[in-house]
Amino acid sequence: MPNIFLVEDDSALSELIASYLQRNEFQVQVIARGDHVLDEYRRHKPDLVILDLMLPGIDGLQVCRLLRQQSRNLPILMLTARDDSHDQVLGLEMGADDYVNKPCEPRVLLARVRTLLRRSSINEPRLDQDLIVIGGLCIDLAERTVTWRGEAVELSSGEFNLLVVLARNAGVVLNRDRILQQLRGIEFNGTDRSVDVAISKLRRKFDDNAGEARKIKTVWGKGYLFSRVEWEC
Repeated sequence: MPNIFLVEDDSALSELIASYLQRNEFQVQVIARGDHVLDEYRRHKPDLVILDLMLPGIDGLQVCRLLRQQSRNLPILMLTARDDSHDQVLGLEMGADDYVNKPCEPRVLLARVRTLLRRSSINEPRLDQDLIVIGGLCIDLAERTVTWRGEAVELSSGEFNLLVVLARNAGVVLNRDRILQQLRGIEFNGTDRSVDVAISKLRRKFDDNAGEARKIKTVWGKGYLFSRVEWEC
């Protein structure tokens, strides 16, 4: 049975959710403090994490960031206050895959959990020898070719290299310095705009509107996020 971490300090809510998931053939481990999650993750390696944002110890956003540093592929489902778009956006930028509003309907939560587990088992970023596959995107490292939804995409050498760096770090916000280090082994000098220009060109190749880019998102003040969810749509 899939093993789920339920990180929630409201004992009544966590008991309700855990009981419902267990009746639907999931193993559930309840964790009530944010600062306990990382140690438990290292010991038990869950298949999915349901994560509340308001937690004692450290908050859910920090927990999400720490978990994403440990695994790019771990499905993370946030529990957020209803209509709180600010928390929802922050959580997604930290690396969460989806969110459910509280108070949550157990059947809706179950459907989201099953969807994320199915997606992680089928469409998660994987390296099969010389291939990187994320949803409809296929990058052939040996042939240096790219296809998107079965159609070939013509990329320059620089665009190809940038796409590989971003895809290998799907779900992680990369700043310019880290991108340049991986591309060319140099540090960002504060004025080099080559990364921004290359990102813009790459977005155009995949019809990712720069004004509201979704596949390669701009996280203001932090860098760029290759959104695994959007490439899988």
